[in-house]
Amino acid sequence: MQSFDKRLPLAWLLGIPFSYFAVSYLENFYTTAFQVALSTIIVHSLVNLLVYYLLGRAISEFRSNRVNTGIMTILFAGLTVFIPAMYNMAKPFSNLFDASAFHLDASVRISFVNALIPAFFIAMVILYVAKQRSWKESLLFKFVDENLEGLLIALLFFCIYLLFASIFNRPSFNEDDIFFDADSRLYRWRFATENYRDYYWRPAHPFILIIVRPLVGIIAFLFRGDTLFAAFTLNALTAALCVFLVWYFVKHSIGNPLYAALISALFGASATQLVFGSVVESYIYLSAVALIFLVLLLKDSPLWAQVLTGLAAFGITISNVGQTFIAHFFVRRNIKQVIIYGLLIGLFTVPLSLLNNYLYPDSQPYFWDLSLLKGEGHNQFPVTLQRADYLARVMVLHSFVAPEPLTIDDEFVFTKVWMFRASIKKEPMRLANYETPLGDGLVIVWAGLLLLGSVFFFKNIVKQYDGYSIAFIVTLLFYFILHLQYGKDAFLYAANWTYAITLFLALAWRDMAEKRWFQVLLLVFVLLLFMNNAGLLKTMLEVAAPTVQVPVWR
Repeated sequence: MQSFDKRLPLAWLLGIPFSYFAVSYLENFYTTAFQVALSTIIVHSLVNLLVYYLLGRAISEFRSNRVNTGIMTILFAGLTVFIPAMYNMAKPFSNLFDASAFHLDASVRISFVNALIPAFFIAMVILYVAKQRSWKESLLFKFVDENLEGLLIALLFFCIYLLFASIFNRPSFNEDDIFFDADSRLYRWRFATENYRDYYWRPAHPFILIIVRPLVGIIAFLFRGDTLFAAFTLNALTAALCVFLVWYFVKHSIGNPLYAALISALFGASATQLVFGSVVESYIYLSAVALIFLVLLLKDSPLWAQVLTGLAAFGITISNVGQTFIAHFFVRRNIKQVIIYGLLIGLFTVPLSLLNNYLYPDSQPYFWDLSLLKGEGHNQFPVTLQRADYLARVMVLHSFVAPEPLTIDDEFVFTKVWMFRASIKKEPMRLANYETPLGDGLVIVWAGLLLLGSVFFFKNIVKQYDGYSIAFIVTLLFYFILHLQYGKDAFLYAANWTYAITLFLALAWRDMAEKRWFQVLLLVFVLLLFMNNAGLLKTMLEVAAPTVQVPVWR
């Protein structure tokens, strides 16, 4: 009880900023003083218990391994500091960023403060009851305890992704192709409004609506019908899920939670995650599905679970089911299972496509209408050495370390921000470059880490077969060959391979996972990477701000 008396009040105090952030966001939908007070009591009671547990866990970890705890603390502290830093970076762009979405209205702040008091006593009672009933034996506690580092990193990145999702998915961005050739207006409409029809009329996304729209609907129910907030919140949640799944895969593959935390933070801070965790599109969902499939293989989950995940990949974008076949083949090495898996996928694709168009009439063509693929001709380009060079640089460099992006002013409503531009209308092919000392230094270090990972891979593969690493290489080759001809800005597809490169390197570097110098190197690299890639987000803000003059929404 003595430890409890010291820790719970401290946890109550330390948790207030996190509760304020959560309640402020909920206040967009629950606006009255009573609703804010009720939200505060619920949220802060839970936050109080979580921080109480974190303090106890930190003390225990510090006693058992001070160096590991120190590195982990610096990582978490750095990511936590980045949240207000990103807020302050976005705040001057008042015509883009609605800061009030993350602040309580003055009229309800007193309700928030008053509700903090009963939250403390409720947390005290819950903690007492939980201890009496052996709360450490509950499934929830075990899950949190076993996956704490991954959950915390995912939560911190969720806050960052959510901040920028509230900016780059504004209704005033009423055109596609503004950021990296993304169809953000299309998917904002399809996921969050009654305008769910694919106005490009493409067969490549056969039943994406029955996968994503129900999830938006669930969040919108919690948000009292606000589907727009629900759509970009789901996007940020999915990106955070990707971060957690990377942590989970690395932790269960290699068994080192600190190393897994550093790898997942590297992935979360990548240019790909920061952009597509914020901009509503289809690609972050594909990354999540691919990672779920890998975790299912890792945990030797039943075939039906793999089939459901493969169907989700096919339904979102047809070509992406190829990732699941590649992983299944090289990890399981069982032709019979791959054939059965493929037959089951094929069996359900037609009924699900019919169901999608029954629930959402005239939403998109059926995938078996191959004649419509001719409409994708404007995205196809000749294979050249220059395109191969630029594509390789986007895949292995720009997807992680953001350069200074291209700004394209071609008489479009908005100035575009892209990484790579194919040769369009006889204009030369263009590629973003590194133009700052930080970017130059980081990309050199990153190239060295890539080279180191490649050396370790070839060294270890002759000793022991690694199906996952082979699958990641084949996945990269698959997308490299595909995008040699397809795509105006190759960075748009980066979510399809960034996870694969990250996990390939995580497995390749496993011999150094326990070495302190390498852990410190990764820690410093991740923190500097975030600083560099925040510059990409700032450029997006600076370029977009002059063209958006309408009032922000509330």
